[in-house]
Amino acid sequence: MTDPKPKTGYDLIQSQLRGLGTGPGVYRMLDAESRVLYVGKARNLKARVTNYARPGNHSPRIERMIGETAAMMFLTTRTETEALLLEQNLIKQLKPRYNVLLRDDKSFPNILVSREHRFAQIKKHRGSKTERGDYFGPFASAGAVNRTLNQLQKVFLLRNCTDSMFESRTRPCLLYQIKRCSAPCVGLISEPDYAAAVSDAADFLSGRTTHIQTALAADMEAASQAMEFERAAALRDRIRALTQVQTAQGINPRGVAEADVIALHVDGGQACVQVFFIRANQNWGNHDFYPRISGDEDLSEVMEAFVGQFYSGREPPRQLLLSHGLDDLELMAAALAEKAGRKVEILVPQRGEKAELVSGAARNARESLARRMSETATQGKLLRGLAEAFDLDAPPRRIEVYDNSHIQGTNAVGAMIVAGPDGYEKGQYRKFNIKGEGLTPGDDFGMMKEVLTRRFQRLLKEDPDRQSGQWPDLLLIDGGAGQVSAVQQILTGLGVEDVPMVGVAKGVDRDHGKEEFHRTGARPFALAHNDPVLYFVQRLRDEAHRFAIGTHRAKRAKAVGATPLDEVPGVGAGRKRALLAHFGSAKAVARANLADLKAVDGISDAMAETIYGFFHAQD
Repeated sequence: MTDPKPKTGYDLIQSQLRGLGTGPGVYRMLDAESRVLYVGKARNLKARVTNYARPGNHSPRIERMIGETAAMMFLTTRTETEALLLEQNLIKQLKPRYNVLLRDDKSFPNILVSREHRFAQIKKHRGSKTERGDYFGPFASAGAVNRTLNQLQKVFLLRNCTDSMFESRTRPCLLYQIKRCSAPCVGLISEPDYAAAVSDAADFLSGRTTHIQTALAADMEAASQAMEFERAAALRDRIRALTQVQTAQGINPRGVAEADVIALHVDGGQACVQVFFIRANQNWGNHDFYPRISGDEDLSEVMEAFVGQFYSGREPPRQLLLSHGLDDLELMAAALAEKAGRKVEILVPQRGEKAELVSGAARNARESLARRMSETATQGKLLRGLAEAFDLDAPPRRIEVYDNSHIQGTNAVGAMIVAGPDGYEKGQYRKFNIKGEGLTPGDDFGMMKEVLTRRFQRLLKEDPDRQSGQWPDLLLIDGGAGQVSAVQQILTGLGVEDVPMVGVAKGVDRDHGKEEFHRTGARPFALAHNDPVLYFVQRLRDEAHRFAIGTHRAKRAKAVGATPLDEVPGVGAGRKRALLAHFGSAKAVARANLADLKAVDGISDAMAETIYGFFHAQD
């Protein structure tokens, strides 16, 4: 007797109804390979799944999803708010094909006024907020932070040097000479006066600027009356810099102290979401996102998916100003409030200043999407030209470009960049620390072999059926016939013989524009010097080179600043700083006796014994 055919589609969904309750929860639809197709949440799980079990009245996207469904998974929650939060976390983690998906989930930088030192440091910060101090942000980009920091240094003269550099100074640095720092490192400003400047900077970043300008103006007038013209001129320059900061912010809403302005525009099956960050009544920049959609979703569905995923990993502001409503606005507000631990208000303004802000964001979203669609069309043309030039079966959707960087074999790294129909996919870039013990310094063949071996061994292990979209359609290698032959041997040894590969050599004169292209079993050839495809390949190679060099420099800089103290268990940045300040060098710490180690501020007796034992284990 043969086994009955497994249920799929409507039959499968209908069979799930009997065991479902009427409470809230999250459901997942899976295909025959157990890949998650869709993640959804429901106030009433049984009612929601029943809707899927009834043919008709579904969009083409949902019909396709139901047809592919071969299994379902369910997870009940106590509340619908809990279900919403869980749904968004699962979407980010699993990236289901039929969900609206936020693809660019970058973190945004902040300005940190660090309180780790008695003379506070002002600097850019990205990542978790573990350092003690005041955080201001988010800013839309590192450029927006750097511009603001540049102006703040002119106004408040706060230091941005590291604590170790601060402690080692014996005379003012260049920043003092160009009036960007008050030189607290050498005592040219008292601790109370510096603390007052720090307080003013924090007030400015919090939107409280009136009293700062008033105080500076009064000080300038007093200096002028006292005929201290040099000091008066310096104060005048600070007032001017403060004014430049305020005017450079662009949109400075008076009635909106803290909000994210989010506008959506959809056209031609593509979506753009523009987010403006308003903090302290100032515009701290904007960023555009291009969520993955199928084109038949409601605008409210796209907006709800974006808001849920965007704030699943970051703290929401007190207000969200949206261009389109959500299916359940109150539920989303409750979920964000639960996450933030305070009230979060979500508005879809129709008039007044808030509506103008949303209108401006919507205009930016519309223009950004038009530019992207134009760039995508150009990119598609280049990919078709690339397929024709290299005899590919179809335009590549994933191009991987590899390069190495090192100095005489030291701090060697390999780099991989990825490009496709949407341009560079920076979230897919990878770096490889070269680990080969037996490599000869400067052995580029050996380095490339290690990088390609590690890359494709992982692909073969994690996605042998090539279903995830992570397999390349084309490999570009920096090098000529030798590199191509070596890479081909690597791939053949791994059983990968169907991935096209091209070596890009600089040509006889090693001139930009005279590149030669090498393929296995074919004669080298060149493209016309004005061929757009040639420029495209040059840009890809240069991007890989840039990424490889940047990765190498970061590794080299880390190695330069490394000390044996980095390997001692329990010694972090604070204890390392205390030990170096007390002994002067890591070598002196290693030679110190136990009693001297115990005398260091911040080093307990147990930690002193750990440090002593680490350096004297052989004794």
